[in-house]
Amino acid sequence: MTLSRAAERLQEVRQKPVYRKKYSALLTDLYQLTMMYGYYKSGKLNQRAVFDLFYRKNPCDNGFAVAAGLEEVVVFLTGLKFEEEDIEYLRSLELFDESFLDELRRFRFTGTVYAVEEGTVVFPHIPLLRFEGRIFELQLVESACLSFINHQTLIATKAARMVQATRGELYDHSDESVEFGLRRAQNADAATFGARAAYIGGCVGTSNVYAGQNFGIPVVGTQSHSWILSFPSELEAFRAYAATYPDRTTLLVDTYDTLKSGIPNAIQVARELREKGYQLRGIRLDSGDLAWLSKEARRMLDEAGYPEVKILASGDLDEYVVRDLILQGARIDTWCFGTALITGNDCPALGGVYKLVAEEENGVMIPKIKVSENPEKITNPGYKKAVRLYLENGKATADLIMLADEQLDPSRPLTLFHPIHTYKRKTIRNYTVEELLVPVLINGEIVYELPDVHQIRQRAIKQLEAMPREVKRPINPHAYHVDLSENLWNLKQRLLQEAKGVQ
Repeated sequence: MTLSRAAERLQEVRQKPVYRKKYSALLTDLYQLTMMYGYYKSGKLNQRAVFDLFYRKNPCDNGFAVAAGLEEVVVFLTGLKFEEEDIEYLRSLELFDESFLDELRRFRFTGTVYAVEEGTVVFPHIPLLRFEGRIFELQLVESACLSFINHQTLIATKAARMVQATRGELYDHSDESVEFGLRRAQNADAATFGARAAYIGGCVGTSNVYAGQNFGIPVVGTQSHSWILSFPSELEAFRAYAATYPDRTTLLVDTYDTLKSGIPNAIQVARELREKGYQLRGIRLDSGDLAWLSKEARRMLDEAGYPEVKILASGDLDEYVVRDLILQGARIDTWCFGTALITGNDCPALGGVYKLVAEEENGVMIPKIKVSENPEKITNPGYKKAVRLYLENGKATADLIMLADEQLDPSRPLTLFHPIHTYKRKTIRNYTVEELLVPVLINGEIVYELPDVHQIRQRAIKQLEAMPREVKRPINPHAYHVDLSENLWNLKQRLLQEAKGVQ
């Protein structure tokens, strides 16, 4: 990858249709601006700092998350500027003086960002992004960057859970999952970027044409009940659709009576298509007892001589419904996920946070720690990195958060504490090391070639394949090992002791 190619790829992304071209600098919380003003008035305009973006708990009681949303962060940061209309609006708030507004006119993001690549399997407290630069700049970008990462990581993770449920084990069968959630998403952005995240998480396509245009995701669809009702009979509706798309016909069979009319009429159209040299692709079930109906549908199609016709299912499906349907022997080939996927219905927020971990004092970067009565909210201080350890069989076995200048020697055994039962230890031998954080922006300039969504999806597939099966279990998953290096642990304990004396 070259710097010029990274810039070219960023320009390609910016030229995608409509809203992905630009974000407003006012996409922030008011207190970010008032804190920036405070830094400015306090003489801290150019004071340098380091912030980590991470989350504390896996969504949906899952054993992992799938990182997504980095491309949006890069587009936001590299195009960040205050337009005159933004300055005028801020002036109207009567909170800032003119010299500060002039400073905002000159604002460009000049910081350095390291990030976990999209599609990476991640865990609580691992830094997903590390921001370095002027605290004045880093304060502004917190809210938007959290929004981008929180949303897409949540949906990508939900999609991975659902795909896992349809297949029992991720990515080792031919079953397909598609995203059908546009009409149930909170708004157009949530629908479109949610479709992108769902594709990263394992779905093979989306019904959202806008997402297909923006990201190159395969678009899929069947027909609606209104189509069936608009014809004098169900059979005429089926025939009309087959005449329009003879080589890609999938028929919705539950408008009237699935077993008495829907499937028999679909079989009749399948015969007529076969006579013309075509093949009925599938039927879709959208209501009723999907386990029983799919088994009956499969029997009827097979007996009629159409074992190749696929059965699609939709209708408020989630990973728990899917698991139960499979346990009941459902014969479903393609799973169509809508509301539960696009909204992350059982876990509406990832809960990612953005915390100061180091700040410059007298020219030296000093580690900082946030103390809390809730141990989960105590931050890991200092300028850090994260690495993943792999065994000889290619499976990931642990992640280690370390100070940035620390190095591991894979020729020597490494002992880690258990992430929950801290009295237990785990010794790892003969391992390889992967650095999880890669440089994305250096002094505001992009140095990372943004992959397309298909490359990101392939990364997610490989990452998930490398995870132990127990970690991917949807209910009561095994806790993956995430530990701190000894040096980082000692630094954290020292800062906690020092904090006790701070009033």
